[in-house]
Amino acid sequence: MSQEIRNIPPPARFPACRHAKKKRGAAATTAAWLASEPYRLFFLSGALFSIAGVLMWPAFFRFELGAYPGIAHAKLMMTAFVGAYIIGFLGTAGPRMMAAPRLTPWELALFFPLHLVSGLSYLSGNVAAGDASFLILLGGFMVSLAVRFFGFRRELPPPPMLLAATGLACGFAGILMSAVPGWIGSTESWTFSKLLVYQGFALAPVMGVGVFFFPRLLGGGFGEPRTTRETKRLTISMALAAAVLVASFIIEAWWHRQTGLWMRAAAFVFVLSHVCWRKTPDVPHVGTLGNALRFLCLPLALAGLVISAIVTSQHMAWMHLLYGTGFGLVCLIAASRVIFGHSGDVTRFANRSWIARLIIAALVIAVATRVFADFMPRIMISHYEYAAIFWALGAGGWLLWHARRFFQAG
Repeated sequence: MSQEIRNIPPPARFPACRHAKKKRGAAATTAAWLASEPYRLFFLSGALFSIAGVLMWPAFFRFELGAYPGIAHAKLMMTAFVGAYIIGFLGTAGPRMMAAPRLTPWELALFFPLHLVSGLSYLSGNVAAGDASFLILLGGFMVSLAVRFFGFRRELPPPPMLLAATGLACGFAGILMSAVPGWIGSTESWTFSKLLVYQGFALAPVMGVGVFFFPRLLGGGFGEPRTTRETKRLTISMALAAAVLVASFIIEAWWHRQTGLWMRAAAFVFVLSHVCWRKTPDVPHVGTLGNALRFLCLPLALAGLVISAIVTSQHMAWMHLLYGTGFGLVCLIAASRVIFGHSGDVTRFANRSWIARLIIAALVIAVATRVFADFMPRIMISHYEYAAIFWALGAGGWLLWHARRFFQAG
């Protein structure tokens, strides 16, 4: 990396302070710009798919549109919504962390249409087509990052990215198992494939990216080790957490569900204990979004895992604490930091914002309504609908809040 690039001041750099954006010359095209920062397309489409995904329930209950949307809704929310944020973030940050070439327009021209086809297939109820499209997308994306890692990197990514890679592998393996006829021959293997997709694919990146990125959201620097010794210790810790996470899926599927959940909760706490959650004296204030991450998202996500391990009934209801706050809301908060940073308005992330409060309130109400709907059978359907409406309002408000920044250069 040239000395000129390394001398760009910190506010223009993301996600790793050492790696700056290259200046775009006259020959740079809009396609190359979008390919180097694919979050601009994936975050936008992911939020739209989340709205469409929750509205599948009112459409089914009120207008009897299509078949029961249970599987299609779950796959859509995990792949076309959360998956879009994982691919958008890692596609933007991954090459920068490795000091490797950015994604090319040709790669974006393959990945983004596959993402759209996959999401629209799930939305229409064609789960098989959605699985096939997402499998090609995720496989191609993993190959793209692997080529940069093994062939072009000039620096190693931070150790927590080992968990992000584990999440991608979980998602690919889980979708592959469900997409290939004959690979699932028992209830246990079916449960294992679902755990890989619905939990491993998102939980591992949230944990890994969290160790690196959450300190930045709380007003500090990126969570990178400062010495070789710290790097070794953190690498061992992340590898151990990844092994425990995958083992928890195997144990839950083939042996004991509660034990698997306790292992997962322990791995979650262990990994995120590497983040300093207390406000440091040099940070004047954290802001609405950072405080929501610290006091709402992660505690509620952990509560979802712990309560599911303690209470045997209504397992899926409690797990929506993890899905809605630990995955969905965390994605939107982290994405806000990315969008503010890349649009040249990074200081706004730390503001106290009434708009952000309204968005967070709507999304938390949506999650709470969905969780407790299963405990009230007589009004369950109406509460599914209310939850969908509140999520659509929150995610729609988030889109409007960032509308002008999605394609605004910093």
